Amino acid sequence: MKKVMFQLAEAEFAAPGVRVMRLRGDTEGAGGPGRFVEAAVPGFFLRRPFSVCGCEGDELTIVVKLAGRGTEKLLSLEPGAELELLTGLGNGFDLTKSGESPLLLGGGSGVPPMLYLARELAKLGARPAAALGFGSAGEVFFEREFREVCGEVRVFTADGSHGERGLVTKALGEGYSAVCACGPLPMLRAIDEQSRVPAQFSLEARMGCGFGACMGCTIETANGPRRVCKDGPVFASGEVRW
Repeated sequence: MKKVMFQLAEAEFAAPGVRVMRLRGDTEGAGGPGRFVEAAVPGFFLRRPFSVCGCEGDELTIVVKLAGRGTEKLLSLEPGAELELLTGLGNGFDLTKSGESPLLLGGGSGVPPMLYLARELAKLGARPAAALGFGSAGEVFFEREFREVCGEVRVFTADGSHGERGLVTKALGEGYSAVCACGPLPMLRAIDEQSRVPAQFSLEARMGCGFGACMGCTIETANGPRRVCKDGPVFASGEVRW
């Protein structure tokens, strides 16, 4: 973990209230699908956690989704603005356990790290499939980007206004070598209960510090209490006591 000052190089909205932010700075040790950063928001005491959506050279990509006053402040930043991050947080997905044909499932703000994972798996020769879940058509983003790297992409919306109606768990089936998922806890719990192949889950949680000191993101696991930020955020199937 280290504190780094980044500069906002580019920013574009992928959907209403969802902004892709490309930051430039010292990215050493910051990358890896499933890992995250903690952003200092001007005028706010607590940092905000964001999954890493991409890391190459001196460029780090995060996706900010409007969720309150803190993220609203971040969404208003213009290119050239500086942003202080804590980088190198979390354990990330174990790509060696995904096999040749993994299924990647992302729900809402859990979609960005799945795109990063899909791209890294494709570089290793895997052929991932993806299932993306959103509330409605207006919330859908990154569909085109997933289709560029995945052999199969299914989009689900709760109201059926885009893609298939229902939940991403409908995509679970035979023929996949492993499952990797990120999204709301109810979604991850359902996947853990239904998946018949090895799975990895990246948990979302409220975090006070991001590096294990405050114990604010503690969950129960088969191995006792664990901190999502320090011991995770990625856990194996059967490990979390939902």
